[in-house]
Amino acid sequence: MKNIYKIIISGLLMTSLFTACEDSEFLEAPTKSTLDESIIFSTPGLASGAIDGILEPMGQTNSYRGRFIPFYGFNSDVEYHFSSSQAGSSQGELMIYDAKPNNTQMNSTNNAWAMMYSGIERANICIRGLRAYGNPTPGTELGQLLGEALTLRAIYYADLMKTWGDVPARFEPINSETIYIAKSSRDIIYKQIIEDLGEAATLVPWPGESTRTSSVERINKAFVKGFRARLAMVASGFQQYPDAVRRSNDPDLSVANMYALALSEATDVIQSGKASLNPSFEQFWKNYNKEIITAGEESLWEIPFADGRGRVLFSFAVRHRSPDQYTGQGRGGSAGPIPTVFYDYDEEDRRRDVTCVPYQWGTAINDVSVQELTASDTWYFGKYRYEWMDRYVTSTNDDGVNKIYMRYAEVLLIAAEAANELNGPQAAAPYLKEVRRRAFPTSSHATKVDAYVDNLSTKELMFDAIVEEHKYEFTGEMERKQNLIRWNLLKSKLDEAKTKMTDFMNRTGDYVDVPTTLYYKYEADGETLDIYGLNRGETTNPGVDYSAKSWDALDDTTINSIYKVGVNPDERQFWPIWQVFIDGSNNQLLNDYGY
Repeated sequence: MKNIYKIIISGLLMTSLFTACEDSEFLEAPTKSTLDESIIFSTPGLASGAIDGILEPMGQTNSYRGRFIPFYGFNSDVEYHFSSSQAGSSQGELMIYDAKPNNTQMNSTNNAWAMMYSGIERANICIRGLRAYGNPTPGTELGQLLGEALTLRAIYYADLMKTWGDVPARFEPINSETIYIAKSSRDIIYKQIIEDLGEAATLVPWPGESTRTSSVERINKAFVKGFRARLAMVASGFQQYPDAVRRSNDPDLSVANMYALALSEATDVIQSGKASLNPSFEQFWKNYNKEIITAGEESLWEIPFADGRGRVLFSFAVRHRSPDQYTGQGRGGSAGPIPTVFYDYDEEDRRRDVTCVPYQWGTAINDVSVQELTASDTWYFGKYRYEWMDRYVTSTNDDGVNKIYMRYAEVLLIAAEAANELNGPQAAAPYLKEVRRRAFPTSSHATKVDAYVDNLSTKELMFDAIVEEHKYEFTGEMERKQNLIRWNLLKSKLDEAKTKMTDFMNRTGDYVDVPTTLYYKYEADGETLDIYGLNRGETTNPGVDYSAKSWDALDDTTINSIYKVGVNPDERQFWPIWQVFIDGSNNQLLNDYGY
């Protein structure tokens, strides 16, 4: 039973750190705890409650739950938020690289920025207390708790930097002298949290090696090492600094250093045998929607939401137009794959039909709905499906399904990318093959796995293949945007997506053989569509049992809303700091990047 947000933290560390005072940065020094820290952090049960409190800000409405998860990550070359095409939409401007500091979705004192720093402050208090009073050594419960606190703080900082770039660095609890501080170089923060994760990896057990690491809702060694590998790649990658889009100038964050670290951590996870790919891509996503949270498999860590918190399916699932036999919510479908993504997959790739869904569930009649074809400009993320859940969602706007933060497939692709850079394509090949081996039927492994990968004979060819594989594996998980940035491919790939969509609209170029008419009928269950005409070249009418539907709805408005015309996404890789935090910073905070 998922219960992290049901834990009562005893009021010990829950003092609000963010207020609406006009003369503050919305940060105040915390009041003294009702119990002495020496008791809290030397007592495993009390300390555990405090660690759980670090996660609590994620569940606030305007935090990860209702703002950060639904909106960050769009638009990429594979993922498109439907608000993007709505002129003047406050949600839309967040996706089209035109966010304003006073954006009405975000410009509030309890927004994700504030909640992330609330979580960091709680982590800082826990880290200080455990170090001072807990003797947190490897193999001890208090040691494990310190490792969790260090990792959770790193998560908050990683998300702050991928969203805003340079941000204030706070690694000690706030006092009267540190209420107002300026932004720090992200390089400093990256180095600190990478070091922290190195320590955390010595403190937390592997998945399933303790009661606490039996669930993916808890921090474990496989996640810590995989996350550290991800951050090493990001820290050494391209990103927008105030002066230019470039790699870090800090020699500690060089490609040579960070890729070696990433490869070491990734191969540690791979060789441990403590994580693995589910043999079936579809079954993995079914298990996820069924809320199976056993650690030691593909999911490494998930942001945990109780049943009445979290809006992952509410935001991203295959759309249900009303409450029906599968959900009492009648939601989903705020975003989906760009229309061309389906046609970029190999037709034998088993990930395609799981990821890209061309239908919704229509308005229910007598509480029962059926699948209905959407238009060619509206696809849904099939990884998220109410119909795959075991639980019937009744909340108005929260579904309670966790957000996967990292899974094992990413560790394999990090290993492939780092190995390719350091040692060449032959060193990368086994990791890429493992990802593709699951994607294709056994009968196609000789051609679609072995021959395909073995023909990637240069670093450049292997790198390009890894970029493409990331698309096929992770569309709909909102990981693509940050990777495009670190690869220095953001604008070029967005422009490529626009060109592809134009070709798709006109049925030219790579999409000349995509049908313009779909044919459909219902299976024996009366609700599931049997669709003909989705695949290239399927143009022959399959018979009188099928109904026809035009497959031509894409237009220039949708294409041009991938990013705002006249804006260069490489000059707007980050959101601005929201105006309420600028105004309350005592002149310490300012926006870069032309905001």
